[in-house]
Amino acid sequence: MSDLMPVRRALISVSDKTGLIDFARFLESRGVEILSTGGSAKAIRDAGIKVVEVADHTGFPEMLDGRVKTLHPKVHGGLLGIRGNAEHEAAMAEHGIAPIDLLVVNLYPFESTVAKGAGYDECVENIDIGGPAMIRAASKNHAAVAVVVDVEDYGVVKAELEANNGATTLALRKKLAATAYARTGAYDAAISQWFAKQLGDTFPRRVVVAGELKQSLRYGENPHQAAAFYVTGHQRPGVATAKQLQGKELSYNNLNDTDAAYELVAEFDKPAVAIIKHANPCGVAVGSDIVSAYKAALATDPVSAFGGIVAINRKLDGATAEEIAKLFTEVVIAPDADEAAVAAFAAKKNLRLLVTGGMPDPNEPGMTLRPVAGGYLFQTKDNGRVALQELKVVTKRAPSQQELEDLLFAFRVCKHVKSNAIIYVKNGTTVGIGAGQMSRVDSSRIAAWKSQEAATAAGLAQPGTIGSVVASDAFFPFADGLLAAAAAGATAVIQPGGSMRDAEVIAAADEKGLAMVFTGMRHFRH
Repeated sequence: MSDLMPVRRALISVSDKTGLIDFARFLESRGVEILSTGGSAKAIRDAGIKVVEVADHTGFPEMLDGRVKTLHPKVHGGLLGIRGNAEHEAAMAEHGIAPIDLLVVNLYPFESTVAKGAGYDECVENIDIGGPAMIRAASKNHAAVAVVVDVEDYGVVKAELEANNGATTLALRKKLAATAYARTGAYDAAISQWFAKQLGDTFPRRVVVAGELKQSLRYGENPHQAAAFYVTGHQRPGVATAKQLQGKELSYNNLNDTDAAYELVAEFDKPAVAIIKHANPCGVAVGSDIVSAYKAALATDPVSAFGGIVAINRKLDGATAEEIAKLFTEVVIAPDADEAAVAAFAAKKNLRLLVTGGMPDPNEPGMTLRPVAGGYLFQTKDNGRVALQELKVVTKRAPSQQELEDLLFAFRVCKHVKSNAIIYVKNGTTVGIGAGQMSRVDSSRIAAWKSQEAATAAGLAQPGTIGSVVASDAFFPFADGLLAAAAAGATAVIQPGGSMRDAEVIAAADEKGLAMVFTGMRHFRH
């Protein structure tokens, strides 16, 4: 049998009617008989295109509020019957089943119904039954039947029919079948996740991860690795919703770092800027406005900021853009940007400017996923926050009001720094960051050293760690890390507590005159 299969009859049933009329008119022009249902049939008929109602084709009326219309042997037999199989063809002839060569179906909008916050009953009514059943049937019989589930594929099918005198190739039908099964898989995944959420089942017996290709990337973390960017049905403001206003194509590392930067800057209500390098912050600050916050964040570590990612939690203005443009920056991401900001970056052809349309909610529940050999690790997103009244003062001296504000700021930044994490902060600005070390004392020393380097480069008499506060993402197992912070000039400490040597660490803090608070919550980030 030739791999070319002529299309003589098509069944169209779509909820998304984008491009429907043009495609139906094209099929009619090629002499294809069009079967259709409900709103699709009406739209086609209203356009003056000949269409046969599925109810007329099957001789069975649409019923139960539309729940039963395509679940009929004349539909599924027409899709599943094997061409060239004598037994199948005899059965189809006996029962008056006409072959269907092309199926065009997109499903009830379950995902968007859930996304808009619809009630339980409305969500259930938007679970498609007939659509997935037809898609799976047509895909199984791809040796003869072409199935289209995405409006983006109308053009591909039209081009193939034109090139092959009204026939499709086996290669295309296989590709369309693969796309179709992926669609029904993603659809069922969305439904199962919704049900689990309704039941309060965080970790159901089976879990399916689904996404839609947004961008094929040049390569992954390194040039020898292939990569692509997929987005989920839940469009959290950020890299998935971002519109790129200018700059060259985003890379895998750009996307990863930009996501980390935007999630960090979303933690703060005041105007805030975060500068990220290799998924770790090298400077974070809040200020009375964005430009002052940017200057303060940059001062933390201007050397590491070179070639970094800048995230902003306010509309980007021209003054801030002009400051950012003074340093080589890979990506700037903000909820919006004014005309002056766009103009300020116009000469920086390689700089990517992204606007997202909003800020992500740091308190929104979610899941993180990490692959391991043979499986995945799932966990709930770290959206833990410590409130002022939850802090436990464990030293003889209590922190001052300014120290308390800085301690809470530092601990919030800690959540976004690779462990072991040590963060020095003064007046709402990071002044030293130590990240990703195997030893907590090394993180403390590195942060202090980088602060001294920044001060020397800026011509300052002393580093920013003098008179700062310090945050640790987990408890100090020994007093050495705390003593290193004291030697750097820190006056107050925030840490989870819970070490067997807490008493030793508290005693060391008291001896150095430090104020220290325990949070009872740690923020490991591996």
